[in-house]
Amino acid sequence: MLIGITQIILRQSTLDETLDLCQEAGYQCVELVFQPGKDLDPAMSNAELRGVGERCAVAGVEVTSLITTLSERGNLLSSDPVERDQCLACLTRSLEIAGVMGVGATLLHPGQLTVAGTYEQAWELVVGALRDMAPLATRHRCVIALENVWNKFLLSPREARSMVEEVGSEWIGWYLDTANMMAYGYPEHWIRSLGPAIKRVHFKDFKRREHAFVPLMDGDTDWPVVMRELRGAGYTGPVVHEVGGDRALQMEMAQRMRRILSAI
Repeated sequence: MLIGITQIILRQSTLDETLDLCQEAGYQCVELVFQPGKDLDPAMSNAELRGVGERCAVAGVEVTSLITTLSERGNLLSSDPVERDQCLACLTRSLEIAGVMGVGATLLHPGQLTVAGTYEQAWELVVGALRDMAPLATRHRCVIALENVWNKFLLSPREARSMVEEVGSEWIGWYLDTANMMAYGYPEHWIRSLGPAIKRVHFKDFKRREHAFVPLMDGDTDWPVVMRELRGAGYTGPVVHEVGGDRALQMEMAQRMRRILSAI
């Protein structure tokens, strides 16, 4: 498994600054964030996108996944079709960028569940949208990887597995966050349930007593068990951490990731 970092927690870092950190800390891969007004802009031409890929390759850092947001992020769980279309526009552009750059996965945050409508209606909206997007994901050879997030939706591993099974495409899977379920569950259960549906992994840690995210290995995660379950599920892909902090902490997180991977 390769270890990596996501630009989600690097805030305003440019691509060059991100790659410099990766080289110094020993991160082997990176999750890029395309956002209007940043040096990685969704409006980049295909030639510019290929240039981004070349810069990463020269630095020896693999682009393992990406996220794209446009001027409006949208909400796939909304009963408002305008908000759903905004979310799908972000996802469409992300798949297009991934296709140009040869990136194998894009993270999908489905949005926030609201009190409007029913849970079942939200479920059908997401399943329908993912079925509609599956051909585009197939065309660009990029997995749409749903992330388990604090959004009051898909709160159990059984639901998570049922969602991808109902969509029924090998190009729809999960971006497992190892800590986002720890307030109400266990990452081990999610790994066992999802198995090969896990396409990418975010490493985070969580301290239940304080109800707070903490640096890797400072929380309640049983890392040897998590690694054993991931390997048992056949996962050999990258692990990308999502722990915010200064440069010194990012250097430390790389060291801890290497320790976690050697836990068993």
